[in-house]
Amino acid sequence: MTTFQPSVILDEVKNLVSNSCNNSAGLGSTFSSLHKGIIKLYFEAKKVDIDYEKNIVTAEIPVSALEYTTVSFECQDLERFLNSCIKKDKRSLMFYQNVLAYYSLQEVA
Repeated sequence: MTTFQPSVILDEVKNLVSNSCNNSAGLGSTFSSLHKGIIKLYFEAKKVDIDYEKNIVTAEIPVSALEYTTVSFECQDLERFLNSCIKKDKRSLMFYQNVLAYYSLQEVA
């Protein structure tokens, strides 16, 4: 069960990220949408792809109000990168609250 306390939400999201990155069976499957969602939110990206085998993240990020550019980069430590993308603003906290609710329902199912 999650609460609306920002510090608790952030801790739970970081735990979920850690568990998802350390669960090799989950990479590229169940947790892919979590990983992409965190990156999309942080960079305001339109599209994100993660190649888990090659450790490559590709994202379409905004360069202006109407233009996007595609960037690709190697990401050797996905967990550390995703945790660095976790923000504490209200919009992000609401997203994380929804993510936690979604994944707690997945555990029950």
